[in-house]
Amino acid sequence: MGEETGKTSELFISALGKGLVVLEAFRHHESMNLTDIAKSCGMTSGSAQRIAYTLEQLGYLIKDPATRRYRLGVKALALGYSYLSNEKLLQSAHSVVHRLHQECGESVNLSVPDGTNMVFVMRLHSYRHIPVYMPIGTRIPQFASASGRAVLSWGSMEALDERLKTAKLEKHTPRTTVDKAALRRLVVEARNNGYAYADEEFYHGDVNVAAAILDEAQNPVAALSISVPKPRWSLDKARKQLGPLVLRAARAIGASKT
Repeated sequence: MGEETGKTSELFISALGKGLVVLEAFRHHESMNLTDIAKSCGMTSGSAQRIAYTLEQLGYLIKDPATRRYRLGVKALALGYSYLSNEKLLQSAHSVVHRLHQECGESVNLSVPDGTNMVFVMRLHSYRHIPVYMPIGTRIPQFASASGRAVLSWGSMEALDERLKTAKLEKHTPRTTVDKAALRRLVVEARNNGYAYADEEFYHGDVNVAAAILDEAQNPVAALSISVPKPRWSLDKARKQLGPLVLRAARAIGASKT
């Protein structure tokens, strides 16, 4: 079939794809029965039963014999652990992230873009307050986060406009920016400043600033952010004090990759 790729290619293994879809569905559910799995994944009950059984036998799912509900097994962690332990970006960023954390004393996050989201791959929490529980793998919409806006600021304005045309924007807090013209201005501002910011746009009381990490071709491959709580930090204070710090650290990580 030539260069054809994706689900229509003869190289695509449907059964494997369905199995991974089932595993991904547990991102939103603590446990599911077969009916839940079939509905969540858009498959027949027969397919759900075969896939759940296979994943259970392999140790990726655990079945409660009393409720007949499935949940992820600890073996599922191995899928993410391989990425975390072998990804060169994380190895390069490790020491810089720790130095930034010591310097600012606040929560520092490293995230990578995936579709329309940013995915947390490294987090160091502040000892000054109890942060929102956001484990590694948490996904946050790009347009509602400083990290996402920092990454978007390194693309072309044409690409940004195309993304905005099709973007489905959601109000996560009363302060979430959903006006597309206003979002464009925020991304352009991030492009000019070298760092982006967001003020309580995904979580109440959370202010964050972020800068993109670039590869050798100057493409954004990740973002480094600092999250601070209100009322201890205002947006203006965070921008003035933490913006330069996160920008310098992001550049240091990018330089260490070359």
